[in-house]
Parts: sequence; C-alpha cells; structure tokens
Amino acid sequence: MGTVLDSHFLALTAIVTVGYQLLFFVITALLKFDKVTDFAGSTNFIILAVMTLVLKGTWHFRQVVLSFLVVSWGLRLGLFLLLRILQWGEDRRFDEMRSNLGKLAVFWIFQAVWVWTVSLPVTVVNGIDRDPSVQAADIIGWIMWSVGVSVEATADQQKLTFKNAPENRGKWCNVGLWNISRHPNYFGEILLWWGIFVASAPVLEGAEWLVILGPIFLTLLLLFVSGIPLLEQSADKKFGNVAAYRVYKRTTSPLIPLPQAVYRSLPSWFKSVFLFEFPLYSRNFPEEGST
Repeated sequence: MGTVLDSHFLALTAIVTVGYQLLFFVITALLKFDKVTDFAGSTNFIILAVMTLVLKGTWHFRQVVLSFLVVSWGLRLGLFLLLRILQWGEDRRFDEMRSNLGKLAVFWIFQAVWVWTVSLPVTVVNGIDRDPSVQAADIIGWIMWSVGVSVEATADQQKLTFKNAPENRGKWCNVGLWNISRHPNYFGEILLWWGIFVASAPVLEGAEWLVILGPIFLTLLLLFVSGIPLLEQSADKKFGNVAAYRVYKRTTSPLIPLPQAVYRSLPSWFKSVFLFEFPLYSRNFPEEGST
C-alpha cells in the first residue's frame, strides 16, 4: 500500500466485520442467547482499529492515538453494556426476533454495516502512509473525543445507578446529565465520533473525505432510526400521562445538554432546527388531558 489507500485494505475490514458479526449471529440463533449483542458491536470496533494499525505497520503517532481512542471507547462501552445486560437479564429488543430468524439476521447485518461505516475514519488513517505533523484539527478532534466519551460514560453510570435504586423502580431517569438532556449518552457518542473524524482530517485527500459518512451515518441512525425515536416512543407509552414526565419532556433538550430554564424559553422553531426536537419524537406523546 502506498500513500493512497488500497481498496483491498477496506475489503479486508469488511470481510472481518461481517465474519465477526456472523459468528455472534449463529450463537444468538442457535443458543437463543442475546446477552452478547452490544458486546459484539463494541468489540468489533476494537478489532478493526487494532487490526488495521498492526497490518499497516507504520505506527505513525496519529494512527496510534486514534486507534487508542477507539479501543478505549470500545472497551469501556462493551464491558459496561455486557455487565448491564447480565445484571438486567434479557435484551427486550429481541423479544420479537428470537423466533424470527429473518428479523434476527437483518439486525446482525445492520450491526455489521454500522461498525464498518462508523469505523471508516480510523480505518483510512491507519491504512495510508501520509503523516503530516500534528495540526489544530488533531487537537480539536481529541478534545471532542474526550468530552464526548466523558459525557457518555457519566450518563451511562448515572442512569445505571438511578435504575438500580429500589425507590426509582418504574421511574424515568432525570438526574445529573439526564436533567439537561433526555439522551446525554447519545450526545456523547455522536460528539466523540465526530471528534475521531476531525482528528483524521489532516491526512485525508480526494475520495478519502468520504469517511465523513461514518459520523453522518451514526448521527442519522441515533436521531432517526434505532436511537432516540425508539426510546422516546417507549418512554411516552410508559409515562406519557404522568404530569411530571410531561413537564420533563417539554422542558428538557432531546440531545444537546442545556439548562431547562434556557431550553424552556426557546421558540419551537429554534428547538426543531438547531436542537433536534423533531415531531418524530412525540408521535406517541398523549395529548393534554388524555388518559
């Protein structure tokens, strides 16, 4: 491989990703065991980062740093999600899939696409020879990653602690970061992956800039598909007729952390355009006065 990324390098990462997810699909399908789903996704990121770094073998500073950031994130999230599902029991996302092999297969295929696409920035950086000196974009990207992973880890721990408290059984989490964002963990994840992209920018040329599809794909996925919409729908069904929850939803930013007093004072059009408060998130929100 020269200064331009070898297409075979990307093909290899795709094959490894599909093979790894296929392995866990077989385990899930045969053993009806779905506790390793999130672990399989998180560790796949680690495998791609380490594999591409080692195979290329140039060990440039930027490659090592970005790989370390991805591995650190993947280890933290993977272990957290694995321990959480072992504690809580079955993954409710699979209630309708366990007896439907087709739906289960689609899920694992989609997970493979998610891992491979979101990993593109670090994959491409690790696969090329160009090694410009550290630039402002590197520093900005590393800071974005640091803030993002800190927010995600803090939000995850706050919610887990809240859910584990007996007095909070049957309640929605509205403490800590969850008091200024309805989905602070997703904000952190989106921010950290945009940070990875920004830090990869100094080495990108030509078609390599298409790696921006990684953070774009993740952002769209969490905003419109399997992230916020599903959780908003679930929370609205459970708590939509609880007065305190209705106030919480109206006064709390869906994604970007903001003090409730600030968010409450903003006009609806501003919330929709700049703060991602889409009508999609209130499709199942009961109208005022309904029972």
